[in-house]
Amino acid sequence: MKNLSKFMLTAGLMLTASLALAHPGHGDVLHTQNAFLSGLMHPFMGLDHLLAMAAIGFWSMRQNDTMKRGTPLFVVGGMVLGAAIAWAGVNLAGIETGIAMSVLLAGVLIATLAKLPTAIGGTLVALFMIAHGYAHGAEMAAGSNIMTYMIGFVAATLVITFGGRALGAAMQKSDNRITRALGGVVAVIGGFMAAS
Repeated sequence: MKNLSKFMLTAGLMLTASLALAHPGHGDVLHTQNAFLSGLMHPFMGLDHLLAMAAIGFWSMRQNDTMKRGTPLFVVGGMVLGAAIAWAGVNLAGIETGIAMSVLLAGVLIATLAKLPTAIGGTLVALFMIAHGYAHGAEMAAGSNIMTYMIGFVAATLVITFGGRALGAAMQKSDNRITRALGGVVAVIGGFMAAS
C-alpha cells in the first residue's frame, strides 16, 4: 500500500507538471528550443497515451516471464518504429482510431485477465505502440532535433509503462474483481475515444 501511495503521488506530480507546461506560451519554447522536453512531455499530454502505456504495463505483470521482461522492449520498439514511419513521410490512415482501439483492447486484456503467448502478446503491444509512436512523430515541431525528441518520448513512455507495471504488481495481491473493474473502466474510456 505504501508503494501504491508513492506511485499515485509521483503520477499526480508528473501530470501537474505537464498541465502547467501545456499553458499557452510554454509550448513554443518547448518545441523550438528543447526537443527533449517536448518529446518527454508529449506522452503525458494525452489521456489516450497515458492509459494505453500504463494499461500495457499493468497487463504485462500477469504474463509469462518472457513477455513480462520483453514488454518494455516491445513498447519502445513499436514507438520508435511508428515515429520513424511518420518521419519517413508515410501516411498511415486511421491512426487516431488505432490509438483509441489500443486503449480499448488493453482494457479488455486486463478485464479478462488474458494471458497470451509471447509472440502474440509482443506483436499486439508493438502494433499498439506503432500507432502511438506515429502520432508522436507526426506531431513533432518543425526544426526539432529528431534524436533528442525521440529520447524524450522514449523516456516518458518507459516511465508510464513501468508505473503501470508497479501498479499491476501491487494489484496481484488484491481481489481479481478490482483488476477486472479497472480493465473495464479503461476499455469503456477507449470505446468512447473510438466512437468520438
